[in-house]
Amino acid sequence: MSTEPEGQPEDPTADQQRFLSLFLRSEREVFRYVAALVPNVTDAEDIVQQTALALWERFDAYDPSQPFTPWACRFALNKARQWTDRHRRWQALLDRGLAEDLAQRRQELQPEFERRLRRLEGCVGKLAPAQRTLVEAYYYERADIDSLANRTGRTVAATYKALQRIRRALQRCVEGQSEPELA
Repeated sequence: MSTEPEGQPEDPTADQQRFLSLFLRSEREVFRYVAALVPNVTDAEDIVQQTALALWERFDAYDPSQPFTPWACRFALNKARQWTDRHRRWQALLDRGLAEDLAQRRQELQPEFERRLRRLEGCVGKLAPAQRTLVEAYYYERADIDSLANRTGRTVAATYKALQRIRRALQRCVEGQSEPELA
């Protein structure tokens, strides 16, 4: 794949640009190909996204002397086959009543879910302010670890470790405390 002179390292940015250029020119054709294989547009879009990731991961194996679109369509076919296999297995489970069983089991467990949620809320309320802020930023605001580490002045590893300790403490609290007082 390298067009660089021997001994020169390849430029990852150039590879990315080349990949994007090739993929974007082929994307519509790949989508049409996938759309002919699966029943709905949303699934086809997901498969094309998965195909793009697979293509990028294997881009170093692409032979630039060959057309890109057929190469991409082979990846798309594999992704569509994987989707079909998963879909068939899931459909078989649904046909055997799995959805109804899951709905019934969820309904049976609903009081326990609600009780544990109330306990969790009470336990989160007992955390130290810095811990509560970290939990709320990570789970409610969906902040990524890098930004949390920057906010708190910790390393990424220390931030992961802090969250792990807080989760363990919350789990112990939820499993061991009496029902929180309801106001």
